[in-house]
Amino acid sequence: MPGIRKYRRDTTEVSCCLKYVIFGVNILFWFLGLIILAVGVWAWTEKDTFNNLSRLTNIALDPAFILICVGTITFIIGFTGCVGALRENTCLLACYAVFLALLLLAEMTAGILFFVFKDWIKQQATSGFQTFITHYREDPDQQNLIDWIQEDWLQCCGVEGPKDWDRNAYFNCSSGAVGSREACGVPFSCCRTKPSDIIRNKQCGYDVRKPTYQPSDRVIHERGCLVAAEDWTDKHFPLYALIVLGPMVFKILGICFAQNLRADIFAQKAKWH
Repeated sequence: MPGIRKYRRDTTEVSCCLKYVIFGVNILFWFLGLIILAVGVWAWTEKDTFNNLSRLTNIALDPAFILICVGTITFIIGFTGCVGALRENTCLLACYAVFLALLLLAEMTAGILFFVFKDWIKQQATSGFQTFITHYREDPDQQNLIDWIQEDWLQCCGVEGPKDWDRNAYFNCSSGAVGSREACGVPFSCCRTKPSDIIRNKQCGYDVRKPTYQPSDRVIHERGCLVAAEDWTDKHFPLYALIVLGPMVFKILGICFAQNLRADIFAQKAKWH
């Protein structure tokens, strides 16, 4: 009976499985980054920001700018990982691993600083939200973000309470003298929703902060968003930890996969020389 030849994979071959896992995952991130970047640029175009950059009061807090930054970073990382794996380019794979390592280092540093300077970060978050309130009617992106936080996410009103809306020129109680109907009121996102409401009442927050206002029931949320955010974090700590640790684990795996693929490519090149 003739012997059966057994073939063994050469250890210097590049792992196709590893190569296409890196390629497949990163092509998704490449397109995701492109979509996020396009949404951010579209948002700036809709606000005519490119022609009026002086209108940006605080660019770091502008949601469209944040989308542009996140989209650009995701696009670059996805590109280096995708093309680097497909073309077996060690330079691009090295860039991919370095980008992931820098992001991982930044996230770990931010996590440590969050616990060390917790009071300072709380102060900065308060200041940032107060800035959002001040420019509520001036930037539609910031307005939509505040409405989402107050109405859908935390069910709150203001930073520490409804009185924080006195910082806005439209909702300030003195604005009634210049004809603002929203004077001494709050945005509709501060209002409590009722199951029976079919159409959202956009005027439910009018006059609610006037001393003469006598509601039949609790119309608006009295709790500030800062306290509500702390309560949400405590209540959903496992989810919060997953959101923070999940991307870190992904980056560690990405670095390990990229380095292993680079080692396979170098080994294959060494074989042919």
